Amino acid sequence: MSTTKKLVIVESPAKAKTIGKYLGDDYEVLASVGHIRDIPTPKELPVDMKKGPYGKFAVNVDKGFDAYYVVSENSKRTVAELKKALKNADELYLATDEDREGEAIAWHLLEVLKPKVPVHRMVFHEITKDAIEAARQNTRELDRALVDAQETRRILDRLVGFEVSPVLWRMVGKGLSAGRVQSVTTRLVVERERERMAFTSASYWDLTAVLETSAGSGAASDAGSQFTAKLMRIGGTPIASGRDFDDNGTLAARARALSETEARSLTDAMRLPSASCTVTKLETKPYSKRPAAPFTTSTLQQEGVNKLGFSSRQTMSVAQRLYENGHITYMRTDSPSLSAQAMNAARSQAVSMYGADQVPDAPRLYSGKNKSAQEAHEAIRPAGETFKTPAELSTVLRGEELKLYELIWKRTVASQMADAKGQTATVTIAAEADGFDTAEFTASGTVITFRGFMNAYEEEIAVERNAQDTQDDAKLPQMTEGQVLVLAEVTAKGHDTTPPARYTEASIVKKLEELGIGRPSTYASTISTIMDRGYVTSKGKALVPSWIAFVVVRLMEESFADLVSYDFTAAMEDDLDRIANGMADRGEWLKDFYFGAGEQRGLLATAENLITSDKQSLNSVVIADDITLRIWPTNAYLEIDEPGADEEEPKRKIYLPEGMAPDELTEARARELAAAPVAGDRVLGINPDNGKQVVAKDGRFGPYVTEVDLELAAAAAEAEKTEALAAKELAAANTTVDPVTGEVIEPKAPKKKAKVAPPKERTASLFKSMDPSTVDFETALSLLNLPREVGADPETGDMILAQNGRFGAYLKKGTDTRSLDNESQIFGIDLAGALEKFAQPKYGARQGASSIAEFEADPTSGKAIKVKDGRFGPYVTDGETNATIPRGEKVEEVDY
Repeated sequence: MSTTKKLVIVESPAKAKTIGKYLGDDYEVLASVGHIRDIPTPKELPVDMKKGPYGKFAVNVDKGFDAYYVVSENSKRTVAELKKALKNADELYLATDEDREGEAIAWHLLEVLKPKVPVHRMVFHEITKDAIEAARQNTRELDRALVDAQETRRILDRLVGFEVSPVLWRMVGKGLSAGRVQSVTTRLVVERERERMAFTSASYWDLTAVLETSAGSGAASDAGSQFTAKLMRIGGTPIASGRDFDDNGTLAARARALSETEARSLTDAMRLPSASCTVTKLETKPYSKRPAAPFTTSTLQQEGVNKLGFSSRQTMSVAQRLYENGHITYMRTDSPSLSAQAMNAARSQAVSMYGADQVPDAPRLYSGKNKSAQEAHEAIRPAGETFKTPAELSTVLRGEELKLYELIWKRTVASQMADAKGQTATVTIAAEADGFDTAEFTASGTVITFRGFMNAYEEEIAVERNAQDTQDDAKLPQMTEGQVLVLAEVTAKGHDTTPPARYTEASIVKKLEELGIGRPSTYASTISTIMDRGYVTSKGKALVPSWIAFVVVRLMEESFADLVSYDFTAAMEDDLDRIANGMADRGEWLKDFYFGAGEQRGLLATAENLITSDKQSLNSVVIADDITLRIWPTNAYLEIDEPGADEEEPKRKIYLPEGMAPDELTEARARELAAAPVAGDRVLGINPDNGKQVVAKDGRFGPYVTEVDLELAAAAAEAEKTEALAAKELAAANTTVDPVTGEVIEPKAPKKKAKVAPPKERTASLFKSMDPSTVDFETALSLLNLPREVGADPETGDMILAQNGRFGAYLKKGTDTRSLDNESQIFGIDLAGALEKFAQPKYGARQGASSIAEFEADPTSGKAIKVKDGRFGPYVTDGETNATIPRGEKVEEVDY
């Protein structure tokens, strides 16, 4: 009997296990664990290739942009296992994802494994028994056009990164990077902050009136007869709201801005007995709202952020797990369309749960605007011919997985349900008051008479700018035209226009898709990259650019304008789609991009003929004539030109407060910072143990205490003074006068001798509860003497230390640590309390998980294999590779 099997290769172990359940014993399903090959950095190339055509990028730009690939270090063991399995296989099925990246992974596997058995490309968009069986019976050839598109993208990113990043290092700072999509995304965030910085607020007033259809007062008044209306016009002229002002604070000519005086005068006049309020118009219109389309990658990320509070990366990570475990369809798709099977499943579920009248007669059809290679996919929906409800999966899925599945399930079912129906009523009231033209108030209210899809799902609506002008939906009583109403109350209120809102992860994903930049499947990693690089931070949900992002974007705009052009970047994406569809040649396109063609200058020529500002001006922003902001990778500070100061003296620096957003640095705020008293050093006393002076200081990274060796400090100051005097005398002695021109020629300054660094003194940061102006001598000595010895562990003899660190107060015993509840415990915790802390398990994503079991060393790595309890459940590790123990398997039954 033959022992050969059919080998199936997928990307992940979770996906391999799910597919393996459906294929049976004749198939062996293994995982490549993502990409097995990549383009190395030039320094990682073999020595004989470093000076050849591959030396600059590991890509030969003169020979069809051929890339040099190597098996990554982390994949060598996996490749060895795959080759071993292939020797015992009579067929090979490449079952990686059906998008460009999955196709490229399949191609790399073919290139490395070099199979001598029949090869089949097996694709599916959901991991169910029927879908896997259909994919097995309907295999295809590898799609080289998709591979070319993905490899073009990879090579393109290498060319851009390696040409632009060195310019950033030279002009801005080390460690910075540029990328085809990340640079454009950063520019979007910076441009929005620029708009906020240039914004000029305008003030305006409005009136709201509480009206009722019958007279009454206090508790006797019928609350159901009251409603709130808003002032819209005076004498037929519209009253200005925030939307009527531009970003310079200028009012549109068609509207009238109500001043505080006018608003309060009208309020007083309307309260007089002679004033009246009459219904002049009643209008009723039918209301209808359609359900949102099923999820695409982009809309899933947006709703994950808006409804669940997830980050875009978290949303995609959870979706990946749901897909690999067979709960949803493939999560990288641009298409909102559903298969006939899925539409029937959604409609049937809606009928059974909400009633037949909540579903339209015919299925709803959805189509996307993007006609790329990923349009062939379905929308993201629950997997299978029938959908499992969230309740049915509540014992299988937990936490964030269940939340996201429920969101996808609701959206899919709702997409096949009927429109919500209702009536919107609007009433106009004319208020007559002495001294004023007729003031018109309006109120609107919508009554939903048929909920339809709203039974299952309602799309999150983003908060609009100048939301203070939005009129709340009112519940209107029965009224007739000409009816006189009773004014219960009228209120005048002032408002200021608001600047454009900063992007959130949801809104920037939406904007990138609208502009056609990048692929929605890469947005999560792009946002994470610009945050990891320090270009953007989050403030609540808002994305706030750092000052260094301003410098990088300015450099890109001046020197690599095309690479941060929204139109150019979108056009590149269209070209990549043409390559994916087999309508363009990869090599020719890369040649035009890099070397230029026609009006396109080309990346090489742009990089070789840079037009940039000098480094200092590039990294500077003039706040006022005497205040300049200097920006560097590690900090930003204000440089102050003091009146009457010696030009040779260094200018005063004021570091910006931590967390200050760029739009908060106005000239007024800069002057406030400049005018603040300079916190001087506070001498606290002399340390009796070493005779050094203890000083409290306020530094760049916060207040701290330090020791100063007075003798060394005096000697250093005297040496510096002597050196300066000697240099001055030497210069005077060597100054000559040109006998012809009479020009005084000064000698070149001699090179300064390298200073010998003084011994580093002890320093300690103050606790958050401490103030450098009030901290006392004893507290300072205690801080300088940290870590504090709490006591020795009676079992091991190891000394337990209490100290402060980057992530807060903690205890240390050998290599083991435990966090303290607060900084005060550093001095307050005793040995018993410390031992109690170490007796507790260690929690937190950054902390090491406790071992549940330990086995013999791995024969390949030589490291012990352990079973640990991690944040997301038990897993197996050798210290380098982690493997999750599948849900349902008992930890105690896991063997070597």
